[in-house]
Amino acid sequence: MAHSERPQQGIHTLQDKVLIAVQRKRRLGDRLIFIALTRFKGKPTKDGVAKAGKLFDQMVKDGAKIIGQYWTLGRYDSVAIVEGKDEKAALKSLMRFGDLVSTETLVAVTREEAVKLVE
Repeated sequence: MAHSERPQQGIHTLQDKVLIAVQRKRRLGDRLIFIALTRFKGKPTKDGVAKAGKLFDQMVKDGAKIIGQYWTLGRYDSVAIVEGKDEKAALKSLMRFGDLVSTETLVAVTREEAVKLVE
């Protein structure tokens, strides 16, 4: 997208929001960023939304930090960006959503951390 085609200031695409959310993280230490791409298993309902809200609340109680949640158009229905301590904790949390959504989860590191790995 050319610079002149960029959204107006203050309006961001989902990709921009994801990048901004991930870039805001400075030093994660031993914590990881998980990007969960989800597809609804059925038509979203108010009850389902309430249940998902409770599950996200439980994730926070278990030590995760919700960086961002977005409903999307296209291949996936929603994206959640979560900071957590390890893969096992993320798996435990995401399995709770099994009745509501199917997920594809990516593990992300900051660009700065990735550059350090380049030989």
